Amino acid sequence: MNKRLLTYGGVLLGAAAGTVLLLEKNRRRTPTSQLNPAAPVRSRHTVRMEAPAARAWQVLSQVNQWPAWQPEIAYAHLPGPVQNGAQFDWSASGYLPIHSTLHTVEPSVSFGWSGAAFGSFAVHNWQFVSHEGYTEVTAEETMEGWLVRLLRPIMQPALDRANARWLARLKQAAEQGS
Repeated sequence: MNKRLLTYGGVLLGAAAGTVLLLEKNRRRTPTSQLNPAAPVRSRHTVRMEAPAARAWQVLSQVNQWPAWQPEIAYAHLPGPVQNGAQFDWSASGYLPIHSTLHTVEPSVSFGWSGAAFGSFAVHNWQFVSHEGYTEVTAEETMEGWLVRLLRPIMQPALDRANARWLARLKQAAEQGS
């Protein structure tokens, strides 16, 4: 009986591993600026900050400095200049590494990237709108993939909290530099 149970367990484990490998092989990886309106996890937040759009954009676009003002970022490394198509690696909240590509680099106006991690693909877009004496910054993100779909009840509130924290910390860093 134990031998049969071990055999069935091994077969199930092998099937699960094979399924994960197949799902990962077919995961979306192509960089894009387009948010997916049908993604299982979506987030949009806006914050008003007492700093010029140029300052807020500068803080966000210095990818290698993210860990200095964003404690949930374990590391971020952009090996070259901030430009469309530049690739960088980073990790948030101690999760798996994320490989991203900048898709939008418009100083003081917008900044965005898309990236893949185990079981997921995300598009993150930021907009900076100047007003008389303040700036509104909006962050939008969509996440898709087999793991995101599977863990949607956990990932939706986690993404909403994470994006709200990003904006709050960006606001603090931009206002301190003003």
